[in-house]
Amino acid sequence: MAQETKLEDNLYPALRPVLKRWQDYLVSEKRVSPHTHDAYLRDVGYFLNFLRGHIGVSPTKQTLEKLRPADFRSYLASRRHDGLSPASMARAFSAVKSFFKYLRKTGELKNDAIDAVSSPKLKKRLPRPIGEDAAKRTITEVGTMAAPTTNDWVALRDIAVLTLLYGCGLRVAEALSLNVGDLDKGDIMTVRGKRDKERLVPLLPAVVEAVDNYVRACPRNLKRGEALFVGVRGKRLNARNVQLAMQKIRVALGLPASATPHALRHSFATHLLTAGGDLRTIQELLGHADLSTTQHYTDVDTAYLMDVYNNAHPSAKKK
Repeated sequence: MAQETKLEDNLYPALRPVLKRWQDYLVSEKRVSPHTHDAYLRDVGYFLNFLRGHIGVSPTKQTLEKLRPADFRSYLASRRHDGLSPASMARAFSAVKSFFKYLRKTGELKNDAIDAVSSPKLKKRLPRPIGEDAAKRTITEVGTMAAPTTNDWVALRDIAVLTLLYGCGLRVAEALSLNVGDLDKGDIMTVRGKRDKERLVPLLPAVVEAVDNYVRACPRNLKRGEALFVGVRGKRLNARNVQLAMQKIRVALGLPASATPHALRHSFATHLLTAGGDLRTIQELLGHADLSTTQHYTDVDTAYLMDVYNNAHPSAKKK
């Protein structure tokens, strides 16, 4: 490939053997795809080309071994100056790190300075919430997706699961970990969330009704203390089943790809806040340790969100 020839023969003669062994390693041992192979060569080529200008000479093994954290940060700054997005910068730096990891693994050279430099932080993307009408239609329409009449109980099961996600703000794993009897405590239930942290969640009549309809229709012998939601083989329902059901609904209703089961949990928070719900209460319902996390689960006007936040946060209240 042209990029290989350029890397080995022209610009970095002192690194020619090392680069050749690295490329062979990528192909024979790592078995990377041709696209990944080319991307790695390109990104490392950019890095070595930067070094030529940065230190004034063609880089050698000794050059690479003596690089400091400041040198790697200068490289990232140059890439940012080139107009690369944080995601592209992170990918490019990942290739450089992979190259240095190979050099360390094979004993070619060791440079720990690169470990002191963090890749550009990427903004965490959360699933977008679904509108109120779309959320209601999602739960209603999932009941039409079970083709054979004998599988009506499967449709009722899917309705119950999605109703729990939207009506109670549960995570998919939390809903699927429920056992028979967990909803038998009246109008409230105890949910065990992340790190085994328990929280109380109110039960809307619509949620109770959806679960009851499923339990009555389920042909399996659902014993108290065992899995509430089961698959056709009687084992605890897998999250993949819920994702597939939601995928069918997404296609049928023309919803965006962001309309995932977890997006219903986001919709729960957003719609409560839009209706005037207290941010602290929503935080408790979702089981978030930090209020800032709850903010990310909302999709409302910024001015309104800040108004609610200022009224909810103790430090923001006027004395």
